[in-house]
Amino acid sequence: MKYHSDGPLGYYFEEVEIGQKMVTRGRTITESDIVQFGTLTGDFNPMHFDAEFMKQHAFGRRVAHGMLTLSYAVGQIYQLGHIERTTLAFRGLEVKFSAPVFIGDTIHVESVATEKKEVRRMGGGWVTSEFRIINQDGVVVQSGTMTILIASQPSSGGGDKREVNAD
Repeated sequence: MKYHSDGPLGYYFEEVEIGQKMVTRGRTITESDIVQFGTLTGDFNPMHFDAEFMKQHAFGRRVAHGMLTLSYAVGQIYQLGHIERTTLAFRGLEVKFSAPVFIGDTIHVESVATEKKEVRRMGGGWVTSEFRIINQDGVVVQSGTMTILIASQPSSGGGDKREVNAD
């Protein structure tokens, strides 16, 4: 991430490096997260809300919504700053759900850029990244790929206006 005179600025398409790995900080899933997500989406499945029901389930206790976990992962990736104000569009997402996430689990994300394809007519290029959402025990709970459209670096007759490199 870089800093521009009007705030943080992520990588432009040309600056994205294939193979570059990024790791987010952790985020602990709470009871409140599950209640708020259920209220927001209307998903009150007993797997998320009924402790007695889940005592008889294979998981043995309540689990977080899979989409809650994925939503937090997308937010954690954004917080790294590398796509700040350079993302033009979200194109696609492919996800495998591999293990449950429980209340009290702490997740983080590892993401690696795996493919770039310039799309000049759209003002940038598609960047595909593989991601893994990992819990505190090192278990991959979700994995997949996401593709986003990243802006091309503006042609600036007067040179690059970014001021500070935050590396």
